[in-house]
Amino acid sequence: MHRSVPFALLVTVPFVLGGCDRVERAADVASGFVSHQLCSAAFVSGLEPEQYYREAIAPTLKPVGFLSNHAVDGQHHEVSASFAGIASARAFYRGTEGCLLETGDRPVPVVMPHVEPTPALLPAVAGPAIVEPTQPALRQALDKAFRENPEPPYRQTKAIVVVHDGHVIAERYAPGYGVDTPMLGWSMTKSVTNALLGVLVRQHKLDMNAPAPIAAWADAKDPRHAITPDNLLRMNSGLDIGQSMTASASTAFDPTAYMVFGGERDMAGFAERAPLKAAPGTWWNYTNGNTPLLSRMIRDNAGGTASGVLGFAHRELFDKLGMRHVTLEFDATGTPIGASHMFASARDWARFGLLYLNDGVAGGERILPEGWVDYSASQTPGSGFYGYGAGFWTNRGGGEGATYRIAHGMPADAFMARGSGGQYTIIVPSHRLVIVRLGPAFTPRDDMDVVAQLIADVIAALPKS
Repeated sequence: MHRSVPFALLVTVPFVLGGCDRVERAADVASGFVSHQLCSAAFVSGLEPEQYYREAIAPTLKPVGFLSNHAVDGQHHEVSASFAGIASARAFYRGTEGCLLETGDRPVPVVMPHVEPTPALLPAVAGPAIVEPTQPALRQALDKAFRENPEPPYRQTKAIVVVHDGHVIAERYAPGYGVDTPMLGWSMTKSVTNALLGVLVRQHKLDMNAPAPIAAWADAKDPRHAITPDNLLRMNSGLDIGQSMTASASTAFDPTAYMVFGGERDMAGFAERAPLKAAPGTWWNYTNGNTPLLSRMIRDNAGGTASGVLGFAHRELFDKLGMRHVTLEFDATGTPIGASHMFASARDWARFGLLYLNDGVAGGERILPEGWVDYSASQTPGSGFYGYGAGFWTNRGGGEGATYRIAHGMPADAFMARGSGGQYTIIVPSHRLVIVRLGPAFTPRDDMDVVAQLIADVIAALPKS
């Protein structure tokens, strides 16, 4: 999600909106959020769970955190959580598929056949050791970007990787993190969904501008029949399925929060039941409800199973880019949680960014269709205030969001994968740069001011040609 679910409002919302059922659903979201995120932090990322809880979860629960309880079972790789005595949840670790909330019978574990990774097409971006910047100006840029606020809200930068001309020229990690630590990208995962769709388009298995291949909308009389995959990717499908941009009393009970953390086994099935609020292409609304439908298209084209998706994603994307520390999480039907739940090391996120810096080509092989990168970075009509493309945020096209970012140091041609709480993979073609910033920031604008300044500082430190 771009914004975390505002559980702090759980105390006041019952009086504002009323309804015990709504309060119970919000409590389900709270317990599911804690159990799932702690499970992934402990068993996917290998982080100390209580520290992660304090840094990434507790600030989201304020001021009602005292109503939440959790327990981490390291022996069975499970995390249980409860909220206010009215909701409980359990998440369990499944290995290659990451963590899953337990909703009824557990799915059969996925057993991946042993397949040697596809040789990487991209050359190594760095050796095994952390790359210390050799220029004082780059060291100072990292110092500034890692500087913590003296009091809340904290910035909590955990990793920064700077890649110039295909090589890491500077990186830094917080204690407990390193070059191999998989870290949650939140909505940067949407940009990975973009890449997997691009592969299908290149293979002539998907038409982004045809009616979406969704059986429930197949009747031409259904107003949703006109929705295209492009509409879903650009967030202008017109579906009335909440919003994932801001935190307010209504989004405390956002349907997409319940979709991810409330116990829905089939997230795409949940999304396809949403009614239409506006004609496709006429209303821009950032919601996590669009992406599960795209994720299911990927699943169906990859054999209909989680193992098929993993095989496809590694064979066609991750392995070719040399991304070796990736975990993509799934719902109970084998559909990837393509809006929010991919983990990768900071260097792997940088390798992903290099694919888009190089126009969808890696090592001379075209991974994404010709023109796909420009398509991804082209601003969607109606999103000008924020500057959203097709699964990426973009400075191309004007609008308040782009103007703000440019004024704070981010070049006008830049575009980015962006996730809640300050997760960034920023591509700057004019300077041959990819910059990754990870860590649970709770500052205004997801730490955009500091990240934009980091980009400006790095550009200033580059040798002048």
